[in-house]
Amino acid sequence: MASEVFLKTAFFFQGSAVLLPGDIEDIRLAGEISLDRLDDFKLAQGESNESIAIDCFEIPAIDSPGISIRGLVIPPHVALPPSWRAVPVRQGLSLLASGASGENEKTDRLLRAFHIAQWRRESRFCGSCGAKNTDSASELSRLCPVCGRLEYPRISPAVITLITNDRGQVLLAHNKKFNNGVYSLIAGFNEAGENLEATVAREIREEVNIEVRDVRYIVSQPWPFPNSLMLGFSASHAGGEIKPDGVEIADARWWGREELPPLPGKGSVARHLIELWLSGAL
Repeated sequence: MASEVFLKTAFFFQGSAVLLPGDIEDIRLAGEISLDRLDDFKLAQGESNESIAIDCFEIPAIDSPGISIRGLVIPPHVALPPSWRAVPVRQGLSLLASGASGENEKTDRLLRAFHIAQWRRESRFCGSCGAKNTDSASELSRLCPVCGRLEYPRISPAVITLITNDRGQVLLAHNKKFNNGVYSLIAGFNEAGENLEATVAREIREEVNIEVRDVRYIVSQPWPFPNSLMLGFSASHAGGEIKPDGVEIADARWWGREELPPLPGKGSVARHLIELWLSGAL
């Protein structure tokens, strides 16, 4: 039954948003919607679907043999049909995370579909010869019909670390890119030739000027903003005084459980790590 339902539905994307028609009030009710709703765009544009160059794709679901995920990418210049709205994917993830435990499958499908939607948009042309890519018939990759170059979905590993001190406090920092005074954990991308533990230590040293010890892997999360795989760690303060770099980090300090600032939204690995610490699991 599930495969029959998914066969008739797809995620509708435009830019960094998932699109929902007016008769669906909440992404928790249906992130994937009937393919028949493409007719809404045809009527709104007064032209065929082909003429507005909608990119359609189908990919296998992870750990769900025989079940596919479909996505439709609507070009940014195309106006939405009446009553349709764009929900930022980050907001959709927070909504799904605030729902019942059964929303995990929807979250996984949304993350995978959005990652692939962005990759397809960025891999239309061969990076070697510039020819227009085609889709490989045998795997999830782009194939250049001229030089034969294969391109796979880009995945960029990044670390994020919950740091505690000997007083049981957690280090939270405000990045200049964050909105509404949100404080989160120190994070950064893995460099070529660098192991993950070294990335943890380097990012913390660069951004807040302290050293850590007891670096321990905790959990990971795909995070398609734009193409990250977030690897969550915990670590203990080993020395040094907090000094924000002033480039990315505007403020950083130790916080106790009873005096926390605004935190990242639910659905993110940062919030998950913080909640593990709040529960005493870290």
